[in-house]
Amino acid sequence: MFRVRRQIGAGISRAGEASPVVAVLDTGVTEHPDLRGRIVDFRDFLEDRRRIYDDSGHGTHVCGIIGGNGSLSGGKYRGIAPTVSLVVGKVLDRKGDGTVEAMLDGVDWVLEKMTEWNIRILNISVGMGRLMNEEKERMLKKKLEQAWDRGLLVVCAAGNNGPACDTLSTVGKSRRLITVGCHDGAYFQDSVKRCAAYSSRGSRFETYRKPDIVAPGTEIISCNGGVGRGIGGYRNAYIAKSGTSMATPIVSGALALLLQKHPEYDNETAKKKLLDTAEDLGEPWYQQGWGMVNVERLLEG
Repeated sequence: MFRVRRQIGAGISRAGEASPVVAVLDTGVTEHPDLRGRIVDFRDFLEDRRRIYDDSGHGTHVCGIIGGNGSLSGGKYRGIAPTVSLVVGKVLDRKGDGTVEAMLDGVDWVLEKMTEWNIRILNISVGMGRLMNEEKERMLKKKLEQAWDRGLLVVCAAGNNGPACDTLSTVGKSRRLITVGCHDGAYFQDSVKRCAAYSSRGSRFETYRKPDIVAPGTEIISCNGGVGRGIGGYRNAYIAKSGTSMATPIVSGALALLLQKHPEYDNETAKKKLLDTAEDLGEPWYQQGWGMVNVERLLEG
């Protein structure tokens, strides 16, 4: 996260109004010290457990990218928007698998909680195509577009099915939702494991750009769901993960900073500002969309 923040121009949370709340539908979240006191609501849609938990670690990593405060690293691995609060729904199991029914229930729950917690952003860091058949994926696309129409900024992972063209899921192709691909700019160019090598891509024949935007996603160090107490403090506090799942919360965090500064923005205005201020990487549109998220530009004006 230290590298990512420098790369996209994201400093410490800027002055402004109170931070918006970000909803995350994923594998859950642990009570990591970097997130302490800011997980304001939790719901388990798989086993209906009451306590906060994450038996995978994926959701905790995502939450750390969005809003970890880096307390166990002296700020080095803090997230993009370290003052946000989080509403987390567990819709995926420890293997990252789930059902469309759980995801649909999760979206409905976020909409129910939207006013209570001032939820402005919904982060979904999961490749939708793994969860359902085409008909069910269309159902989820419709539900997420309804959430968008209610005013939520819905930010979805492009998926890891590239690099061939037209590998986005039905959800990722939505013209309303913000679809995030993966690109590390000048970093990891010689690595076969770089996320740009497998980030899902849009169609070269469409008249609109998809994915909408890209963000770094290779070897992102963030909160480890398996953090534990050890002699002299915590152990295994952070872990590196890669993929569009990691790029997506970077964009969600950037949007949280934008709405912190401009709470009057609706989701369409915020999306337009995000895309208009992206940095062109010189890649094809179906790979980079509008380009790399640039927080410094995003918060100007």
